[in-house]
Amino acid sequence: MPEIDVFDGHCDTVLMCHLKGGGFGRNGYHVDLERAGKYRRYAQFFALFGQPEDFPGLSFEEIFRKEYALFAREMEQNAAVITHCRTAQEAEDAFAAGKMAAFLSVEGAEVLDCSLERLEEAHGLGVRAVNPVWNRANALGGTNVEDIDKGLTAQGKDFVRKAEQLGVLVDVSHLSDPGFWDVADTLSGPFFASHSNSRRVFSHPRNLTDDQFTAIIEHNGVAGLNLFTEFVGGKADLDAAAAHLDHWLELGGERNIALGGDLDGCSPLAGGMAGVQDYERLYHFLLERGYGQALVQDLFFNNLMRVVSKVCTM
Repeated sequence: MPEIDVFDGHCDTVLMCHLKGGGFGRNGYHVDLERAGKYRRYAQFFALFGQPEDFPGLSFEEIFRKEYALFAREMEQNAAVITHCRTAQEAEDAFAAGKMAAFLSVEGAEVLDCSLERLEEAHGLGVRAVNPVWNRANALGGTNVEDIDKGLTAQGKDFVRKAEQLGVLVDVSHLSDPGFWDVADTLSGPFFASHSNSRRVFSHPRNLTDDQFTAIIEHNGVAGLNLFTEFVGGKADLDAAAAHLDHWLELGGERNIALGGDLDGCSPLAGGMAGVQDYERLYHFLLERGYGQALVQDLFFNNLMRVVSKVCTM
């Protein structure tokens, strides 16, 4: 087993299993537990995400419940190797027992009906991160695809305040630029961009400006490297992916960079990566690039776990 720890901030494996069948244990997608089990410690945020076209005839609330049921089923069926965790301490307990740690997120609060009550219910079910929006604008605000000049609504600001009070990490990936700044102005503690790259390195609205990344630093949050070739840009090889990390390090982000590969949510991945097993290849690539081992350990695991430890306390 390689002495590598991995904590990835976003994958869409729940939706992939719904759409194509199979489970977390072993599959042909980007993430399964058999391949993730090669790492010394492995933690993963699994997103509950779905749109009406993926769930014909179901309401958003029914989509959430169906996906949650799939996640709960997979936790039960794979209980020997993975545990649903709500706090960093629960993750440490899982690692001590020789297991992996699963955290739960919601991507697009429409599956919670953009409701404070549903957010509170989701917290009770173990959700510990939430994107207010996906690509489609909703009652909380605009996105980087739709209503791009619209920030958080009053309801949206109440929603992210409620998330912070509950100990749910607010995820700004997919938000409009004005929405990003509304989150930064509304929250006092850390937030994260679970799967977003540097806009200075590659100009794409899904990527973060330097000022946005600096705001994440000021809030002691993290940004997760997205491996989707369309967001990496350039030749979309490992050098191109690492260029985003290089730039963030130039901005002083040693403690504010994490992994957020967007696995099972996009294809192809940078550098021909085929799934979670190839984080080992990225790890050694960064060492060969001159990154110190302590820095790579921070990027791969410690930074995101620090944020979870700070925010997800209940």
